Amino acid sequence: MDAPALLNALFEAAVAAADPARCLPPHLPARPKGQVVVIGAGKASGAMARAVEDHWDGPLEGLVITRYGHKVPCRAIEVVEAAHPVPDQAGRDAARRMVPLVSGLSADDLVLCLISGGGSALMAAPADGISLDDKREVNRQLLACGATISEMNCLRKHLSALKGGRLAAAAYPAQVVTLLISDVPGDDPATIASGPTVPDPTTRADALGVIARHGLELSASVMAFLGTEAAETPKPGDPRLTGAITTMIAAPKMSIKAAANLARQAGLSVIDLGDAVEGEARDVAQDHAARALAIAADGGGATRPALLVSGGETTVTIKGNGRGGRNAEYALALAIALDGHPAVHAIACDTDGIDGSQDNAGAIIAPDTLARARTAGLDPQALLENNDAYSLFEALGDLVITGPTLTNVNDFRAILIG
Repeated sequence: MDAPALLNALFEAAVAAADPARCLPPHLPARPKGQVVVIGAGKASGAMARAVEDHWDGPLEGLVITRYGHKVPCRAIEVVEAAHPVPDQAGRDAARRMVPLVSGLSADDLVLCLISGGGSALMAAPADGISLDDKREVNRQLLACGATISEMNCLRKHLSALKGGRLAAAAYPAQVVTLLISDVPGDDPATIASGPTVPDPTTRADALGVIARHGLELSASVMAFLGTEAAETPKPGDPRLTGAITTMIAAPKMSIKAAANLARQAGLSVIDLGDAVEGEARDVAQDHAARALAIAADGGGATRPALLVSGGETTVTIKGNGRGGRNAEYALALAIALDGHPAVHAIACDTDGIDGSQDNAGAIIAPDTLARARTAGLDPQALLENNDAYSLFEALGDLVITGPTLTNVNDFRAILIG
């Protein structure tokens, strides 16, 4: 068994299951009497827009925002690239054009909203009184403090002119149909890209709780806005959103299932740890290493060869100044915890092809990862403490580099016990 080749094939199967060209067309709505306006945001939104154009029978127009490097040529739908995970002016300028695009429509018209992970940062439309620099600082502190994606989006919603259902409210009375690709544990539509077309059950009090819990130090204008009723979002039962339709077209569990099916075809027994794993990357790695070592030692209730597979989104509390996203950090912590066990290989990657802000999707480890690192003069534990897993895997040639995959169903992790 070629373990690295198999692990890479499992990752490719997970990504393919969430390809918009494959999963979007069956969910397109019927053509309306009136006009069709397509809007959206996220790392997959460009590919989603292209899939709509390739399968839509009739005229349409619109605008979607995707991450730099994720643009897909479209004919009628404008695709704008912007920054992620920290918003920039391009994202703000494009987001500000969305409300005028959907305003003034009738009940005969259709707003087709294409949402995927990353949309929250890309669709940067600060509420009145809040600057783009304010939003950037909010994002910077959220990314550094180890906040969960749900906590991040709770705060973002209450500082936005579009998120938390505000975009759908602006489109009323047009029919709003949202097609979603989930990148969040639990697949909650209100959390994916901060739910621009979905009622928001969280409150500004919850947003203030996120700030207090993580000790965030935000600007006076942000804190002042959160103290006003204007910060509150449309809630469940709001008549402007009751007719909106939301459909999940791809989710982490679908990708995990595709990888698990391929693993079984290769003769592996599969242990699915779930698609909603959260927590510090290195802590999750410790837990997964313990499970893998138990299976390697006595089977741990599984027939070998076995595969531990999981999805979700870990977090990294940044304390060093190195390079490396959450998947590389997980992989390095896993390698250290496994301590060169001869039977275990693993892969950890972000399905969007970009682990954090680097050029890799993630990394792959083998029984000799630590030995090769030390031979190269690298100290794995020191690099982990400096949040510099990227440098180790770059030196070893063990980064997984795919380029943008044009989809996003969160992290994919697979541990092979031979």
